[in-house]
Amino acid sequence: MGGDTGSDPADPAPSLGGGQSWRGWREATETALYGPEGFYLRPEGPAGHFRTSVHASRLFASAVARLLLETAEAHGLAEPAFVDLGAGRGELLTGVLAALPPGAAVRAYGIERAPRPAGLDPRVTWLDEPPAGVSGLLFANEWLDNVPVDVAEADDDGVPRRVLVAADGSERLGPPVTGPDADWLARWWPLTEPGARAEIGRPRDTAWARAVGSLRSGTAIAVDYGHTKETRPFFGTLTGFQAGREVRPVPDGSRDLTAHVAVDACALPGARLTTQREALLTLGVSASRPSLELASRNPKEYVRALARAGEAGELLARGGLGDFWWLRQDR
Repeated sequence: MGGDTGSDPADPAPSLGGGQSWRGWREATETALYGPEGFYLRPEGPAGHFRTSVHASRLFASAVARLLLETAEAHGLAEPAFVDLGAGRGELLTGVLAALPPGAAVRAYGIERAPRPAGLDPRVTWLDEPPAGVSGLLFANEWLDNVPVDVAEADDDGVPRRVLVAADGSERLGPPVTGPDADWLARWWPLTEPGARAEIGRPRDTAWARAVGSLRSGTAIAVDYGHTKETRPFFGTLTGFQAGREVRPVPDGSRDLTAHVAVDACALPGARLTTQREALLTLGVSASRPSLELASRNPKEYVRALARAGEAGELLARGGLGDFWWLRQDR
C-alpha cells in the first residue's frame, strides 16, 4: 500500500560519484516503493512476495466483517463505511464483503496508490486517500510499516546521525538529527550507545493521526508488527522482503522495504493496544479442534472444521501472526 510520507522536505542528496547519490532512507524508500517503477505498483502486488493475515485465512476477513457490524451497531449506522487503508489488490475488501450477511448495506472504500484491480466488486470505491467525514470502520492492515521513515544511528560519541543510503544499499552516516526528528527520538527511541539504530517514526504518527481524523465517527484499527519503548531493538528493524523471503534492504524497487512500528508513539489519546491473538479471540476466532464424534457422524464437515482450526491457529500463533499489534482508536 502507498504509505503517507507527510509533508517534510526531503534531505538533500549529495553526490556519491559514478552517477549515484546518498539519500536518507525515507526518501529512498518512497522512490523504491511508490515511484514510477516502485515495488508496490508492480502487477503481482504485495501477495506475490509475502503473506499477511488476509492471505493466510478467510477467517481473518470474517472477523473484520464482524467488527464492522459491531461498529455499525455501536454507532447506530444503517450503512457503515468500511475503509481498507492499504488495500493491496482488494483481497481484504473482497473477503469482508463476502462474509457480511446477505443484503447488509455497506459503503466500501479501497485506499491504495496502485490502480484499481480488474474484476473488483463494483460496490468498492477505489481512492488514493481515505474519504473525509465517513462513519464506520477504518482498517489498516500492515500499512504503517510501509510508511517510509528515516533511520538514525548513534556515532562513536553517541550523537544520533541520519543514515544515508545509496541505490545499492550501501550506507554511511550523515548529519546529526535535529529539530522535530531529534525531539521524537529523545521522547520515543533515545540513542545513547554508539552503533544503536532507530527508525524515526514521526511520519507514521502523522499519517495515522490523519487517517483517524478522516472518520466522523466509528473505529480505526491499525494492525502491524511493532514494539513499545520498553522493547525497542538495539539495531532497529529495517529489512527487505522479496519472493517470500527476508532479504537485505536495498532501495532499488525490487523488494519490499519495511520496518516495525513504534505503536506507542502512534497511539492517540484514548487508544487501546492489544495483540492480534487477543483481538481475534474476542471476535470469535478459535483454534479449538473439532470433536472426534463429528468425525464419525460427518467426516467431511470434520475435515473442514479441522482445516479451519489450523488456519485459526496460524492467525493466533504466539511468535507469529498472533503477536501483531492491534492499535484501536474509537471516535
